Parts: sequence; C-alpha cells; structure tokens
Amino acid sequence: MTAILILGVDPGLNKCGWGLVASEGSRLSHVAHGVIKPVQTQQLASRLHDVFEGLSEVIERYQPHEAAVEETFVNSNARAALVLGQARGVALAAAARRGLVVAEYAPTTIKKAVVGSGAADKTQISFMVQRLLPTAGPVTADAADALGVALCHAAHGGFRRRAGNRS
Repeated sequence: MTAILILGVDPGLNKCGWGLVASEGSRLSHVAHGVIKPVQTQQLASRLHDVFEGLSEVIERYQPHEAAVEETFVNSNARAALVLGQARGVALAAAARRGLVVAEYAPTTIKKAVVGSGAADKTQISFMVQRLLPTAGPVTADAADALGVALCHAAHGGFRRRAGNRS
C-alpha cells in the first residue's frame, strides 16, 4: 500500500498555516508543518504573492498527492471575510498550478473530524492534533489548524481512495 501525502492549508493573510500528513490505510503520520507569515506592512497584493510563493515552495518541496483547504468562515466583518477569501483563492491557485485537485472543508466539518465536536475551539484542535500526530512536536495554532484540515481530508477518504487509484 502506498502512502498518500496530503497537504492541509489554513489560509490567512497574516498567517497561513500548512501541514502535511501521510495516510497509509488507517495509519496517519506527520510529515511537516509550518506557517507562512507575509510582512503585514506590505500592500495586499504583495502579501497575497508571499502566500502564493510560500505554498508553491511547500508543494514543490514535498510533492503532495492531494490538498485540502479550509473554507472561509463568514462573519459580520465583510472586509475580513473578503480578505480571507482572497487568501483562500491564492491557496487554491497555488495547488491548482501544481496540478493538485483540492478538497474544501467547512470549519465545523474539520472540527468534527479532529475533535468530535463542530463547536471545538483552537485549543482543543491543537491538543487533538498533537495526540493524533505525536511526532509533530509543538505546533502553533495556525499549523495545527492546517494539520487538522489534512486529517479531516484523510478521515473523509481523500480523492485517490474514493477513486480506487493508488498510483
């Protein structure tokens, strides 16, 4: 059985978390994680470019088979939701540019998959990610969220497992 490498992305313009998980049958293991931090004093276009380039470098280095991105959480601040949507778009474009098909998951779906409750907070997600992936070591909230996205994708069967393609 060949391991499927899954890239999870927690998009953000100030901090964009990413995490890689290898899924081999029911066995999940940590590969790598990190946070892309654009300089906050840069103009919007430059920050989006930094996120795109950072994710492109991660994809180039690790060559994941599948990718998953957290969907935008819509709140009362329309401007914040718009900017987050732009960061998501950049994450989707970076993955698509490298030929990856991308799954998208709602925050509640990710929380249910990782913690068991759609109302879980960041502390609970971080705790469970470290329990499920003990070799990950200390993980920031943004990287933990990204690893949670990858774990959620693995729990939902991913693309290759659903299609029966393990190449």
